[in-house]
Amino acid sequence: MIVDVHSHCNISAHHGSYEKDRARLYGDRPDNPPDAYDEAMKAVDVSIVFGLRASRLGVATPNEYTENFVKQSTGKTIGFMALDLCDDDVMDQLEDGLSRGLKGVKLYPILAGFDATQPQHDDFFREVARLGVPLLFHTGTSGAAEAMLELSHPLLYDKLARRHPDVTMILAHMSHPWQRECVIVLRKHANVYADVSAQWLRSMEGYQALVRAQEWGVVDKLMFGSDYPIWKPQVGIDGLRAMAQKDWSPFPQIEPETIEAILHRNSLELLGLDVP
Repeated sequence: MIVDVHSHCNISAHHGSYEKDRARLYGDRPDNPPDAYDEAMKAVDVSIVFGLRASRLGVATPNEYTENFVKQSTGKTIGFMALDLCDDDVMDQLEDGLSRGLKGVKLYPILAGFDATQPQHDDFFREVARLGVPLLFHTGTSGAAEAMLELSHPLLYDKLARRHPDVTMILAHMSHPWQRECVIVLRKHANVYADVSAQWLRSMEGYQALVRAQEWGVVDKLMFGSDYPIWKPQVGIDGLRAMAQKDWSPFPQIEPETIEAILHRNSLELLGLDVP
């Protein structure tokens, strides 16, 4: 079974002032209807889908939108809500999302502008730990002018995991370009994972990330993610497999078994989620 833990349902109307940067970074793209999503997700068996929220920039994918997107999808699709810890009513939004059948939370600290390790957010993390709700953080860089990169380094999430060890979290993109530090954080914490979305794109960084995961023994902490609609899952699958087929000598090889283990990871079980 292949699980895509990182795909999006947000559309341009949800992007607020971020839309200008998004278009500059990724080009003009058609909005993302469920039928196009379903076609792309034929490459995987189950997908997790979410939007974005960063209230200071007017970015918001409503819980209702994600709920309806999942209902319209014909595949095995799990919805996560997009939340911003700066919102005064974030706990109400969490309760609302759970009541709509959304199973986890996507957080985007560098756009939203919050430091997840600050004490004012402890109640949120204690609650998601109590409920067993997994989190996916955007970690790593962004080309958006308003992004706060200091809120995205994986060592920040080492601190968060020490503060809240019972919270299950995914660090998106292996925290690129800080994959080395991400690997070390994964090694420390039982409930911290990372997705490999876009590791094939910048081949040298991706090569170093995957070899380091091999050498530090954390391949079992890596999950497949596509970052759809930026890339389709099949593009990510093919890109990862091509990295294992390349001859990197005289340097260590990315083992084909590494890639297949990532692609066939039972991510749902690790996240405490059921197959829909």
